[in-house]
Amino acid sequence: MACEFKVVIPARYGSTRLPGKPLINIAGKAMVLHVCDRAKSAGATQIVVATDDAKILEEVKNYGFDAVMTHDAHESGTERLAEVAEIFQWRKEDIIVNLQGDEPLMPAEYIALAANSLAQQSSAEIATLSAEILLAEEVFNPHAVKVVVDKYSYALYFSRAAIPWDRDEFQQSNQTSISKKTYLRHIGMYAYRVGFLQRYVQWDTSALEKIEMLEQLRILWEGEKILVAEVEAAPEAGVDTEADLLRVEQVMLQN
Repeated sequence: MACEFKVVIPARYGSTRLPGKPLINIAGKAMVLHVCDRAKSAGATQIVVATDDAKILEEVKNYGFDAVMTHDAHESGTERLAEVAEIFQWRKEDIIVNLQGDEPLMPAEYIALAANSLAQQSSAEIATLSAEILLAEEVFNPHAVKVVVDKYSYALYFSRAAIPWDRDEFQQSNQTSISKKTYLRHIGMYAYRVGFLQRYVQWDTSALEKIEMLEQLRILWEGEKILVAEVEAAPEAGVDTEADLLRVEQVMLQN
């Protein structure tokens, strides 16, 4: 049975490579509106765009979705979500999915899966996604974050390094292939309970988080569990560059 959940979409105006990125037109519509539509297709009961720009706020509201202005001093999207939850006075048990505003091709079923996976268990108050890695170059790519899970699908660790390290197969001179299906790429979309967010904003940055530059390590450092649901394949990459913009628009027009 599907659970009720809300989606918050952080959408900052500033971008080094693509200024005003959320408002960039893709296939006839602002990118952030495509993301809103994905959240609606996933079955979210409420969709809120959290932004720092009045133009984005107006565009989203004119399209029929909620939008709020949030502080510009937040260090992470998770902190921004906590502010939104406070603005709307959501209950501690409510589930929120954090969907990035530059992910217009995120499958709706993945959004729903993150929320429903969280709702169907009680050991964790945060859930995320992963997909099997098939290419060796991805295992050794520091930009592709890897996750190792236990037998119950709770995260043991996240890293930019190749984990788990295959002592016998991974020789320094031969990091070109993988034979074991044990490598998972983390997909950076999260579902949270509001009560978790209220605790999270009280925590300091952890040592592991500083080393790896991975915010989710703060959660493991504090002894909290993260449920990791596996999907068949990683979604299309989001929009960071002009080349990404052309790629995403081509996919949309083809579909």
